[in-house]
Amino acid sequence: MITPPKRLRHPPPEGQPQRSGSAGSAGFTWFGLGAWRQWPRDTRDTLFQLLVIGWTVLPHLLHLAPWCGVLTAVVLLWRAQLALGNGPLPGRWKVGLVLVLAVALTFWTERTLLGKAAGVTLLVVLMALKTLELRARRDAMVIFFLGFFLVLTHCLYSQSLLIALHMALATWGLLTALVLANMPVGKPPLWRAAALAARSALLGLPLMAVLFVLFPRFGPLWGLPQDAGGRTGLSGTLRMGGMADLANDETIAFRIRFTGVPPPNEALYFRGPVLSRFDGTEWQPSPFAGRRNALRPLDLRLAGAPVAYELMLEPIRLPLLPLLEATPPDAATAAQLPDWTLWLGSDLQWHTDRLVGERLRLQARAWPAFSHGQQAEPQELAALRDLPDGFNPRTLAWARQLRAQLGDVDARTLTAALMAHIRQASYVYTLQPGFYGRDAVDEFWLDRREGFCEHFATAFVVVLRALGVPARVVTGFQGAEPPDADGFRVVRQSHAHAWAEYWVEGAGWQRADPTAAVAPERVRASRPLPPQPGLVAGALQSMSPALATQIRRAWELLDSRWNQWVMGYSRTRQFDLLSKLGVRQPDWTDAARVLVVVLSLAAAGGALWAWRDRRRQDPWQRLQGLLAARLRGIGVDALPHHPPRTLAAMVRGRHGAAGEALAASLEALDRWRYAPGAQAKLPDRQWWARLTAEADRLRRAAPG
Repeated sequence: MITPPKRLRHPPPEGQPQRSGSAGSAGFTWFGLGAWRQWPRDTRDTLFQLLVIGWTVLPHLLHLAPWCGVLTAVVLLWRAQLALGNGPLPGRWKVGLVLVLAVALTFWTERTLLGKAAGVTLLVVLMALKTLELRARRDAMVIFFLGFFLVLTHCLYSQSLLIALHMALATWGLLTALVLANMPVGKPPLWRAAALAARSALLGLPLMAVLFVLFPRFGPLWGLPQDAGGRTGLSGTLRMGGMADLANDETIAFRIRFTGVPPPNEALYFRGPVLSRFDGTEWQPSPFAGRRNALRPLDLRLAGAPVAYELMLEPIRLPLLPLLEATPPDAATAAQLPDWTLWLGSDLQWHTDRLVGERLRLQARAWPAFSHGQQAEPQELAALRDLPDGFNPRTLAWARQLRAQLGDVDARTLTAALMAHIRQASYVYTLQPGFYGRDAVDEFWLDRREGFCEHFATAFVVVLRALGVPARVVTGFQGAEPPDADGFRVVRQSHAHAWAEYWVEGAGWQRADPTAAVAPERVRASRPLPPQPGLVAGALQSMSPALATQIRRAWELLDSRWNQWVMGYSRTRQFDLLSKLGVRQPDWTDAARVLVVVLSLAAAGGALWAWRDRRRQDPWQRLQGLLAARLRGIGVDALPHHPPRTLAAMVRGRHGAAGEALAASLEALDRWRYAPGAQAKLPDRQWWARLTAEADRLRRAAPG
């Protein structure tokens, strides 16, 4: 660990015998209740710092190569063993060999030594290896600064509330270790150093808040982790069975808050990828639907009253916005994302010019009552009736029989007949439908009849196309949880859903959700099938389901507010704040000016406080000066830096037995100040009165 220069241990060169110490003394116990109190300060402080380093590195081990975590753990345990055994630190050639191995493994796994992943990997390894080179204060400072920099790198991967709490605790631990390194006397307890570190950090909070609020934002401040693991549960393609696993994903996809009366649950369809090409196994989007075509106007007709809502979207790693159906193009919506290009495709899907790899927040309006696609090109409709050859022959034969039974009826009648068949044929809505083979629709529709939403949607569309009806699969999210204390409703990955759309001449595209026919509570009550809980969640759920739900909602409420007030603090909100402060038409230069003024005032206040503090005198130092002056009056050559125990010896040497009472008072002061459990406050006035009386008595008794 890091200690002041007088206490830094210089290990003997390799090959020389290890020095003896308390670590090797007989009867010394390293483990057991309270054993850590017996450790020498070097050992205790070293182990504490290794614990802090391990905690700081821990989140990185979730996204770095496995060898990095193994190597880091081995090095830290190696250093801990050396601290416990009071052994010499390894030679530089051993450390260099491990470093070369780490560089080689980094290049092997990342194919480069540059970039985010390679840089963070090397930083983690260097942090661990530097603990094997604590030979001087310079090495100690390098470890501290590496640790603080490593804390910042967590923002490259995640900026969630959980990571923020982890970073705060890691920073507190590093500050505590830094305080310990600058406490050279005795063996200060860890809690005292931790308290001092916490007070120091709290003193910096006002400055941190000012910088956060006023520092100019030249772009999206929190848009850094562009490739940081956002998941949607959706993808640009769909296979039967591909969405069933999403029901086990309870992470949040987005939050939505309605202004005014919210729409019913069965109207909460959030549109994602629209899939119209089928090769017998996989559904893919049309190559033309997402293109921006200025010559072809959007065929969207709105009816009824609009619903205003606010959406906070998590990173989904798809080039789209899963907005509520139907959200039409609006200049105000686009203005909320000035750095993005958004457009509404002919398939009613909102497209973006890039992958959504950052958290977005916007306000929009939707019309739950709408129609679209009344005017469709014949070749487009023909493509939406197409089915691949050689797949699902039994289902196609079943569809031909149904067409023969119903005769020449329209698309709505055919759809109603399919819905009635689903209700009457004992289909089962389940998360575990099992594996389906090459002719998956045949197996599902005619044999097993067990599936998740994508089984029903894809089979439904295949049958409609076999009946001659243009149809396609739409994926997205359906439903939402009840509103929290802030009015936001959570939409989870488990709300991912697939439904069907079919085309009716003169009316356009119509939604058909076959899942609602077999499991109406899934749509009407927004109740997806419950996932299998983990070990801890399962135990808590079995003990108290209400408590588990309440804890989860409370945490998500905190996370929502973190996203709103911290992660969502954008350039627009900063300019709104400056406007409230009286700045007309603010820009980033106004924010910079206000920040400079505030920091200048803070610097002036700090300088004034430092000047005043410098003029103050420590009360114990003042007492030492008074004691020295008083004792010089009785012939004792006392100086202000002499401790009370030294002064007591000087009194006995000058006055002998006559000064015993005064010497006893000085020794009592020494115990009061320096003994274990000593008092930080000054002694009371009665002690000073007794000491003054004894000094006056000796002065009067002195000859001459």
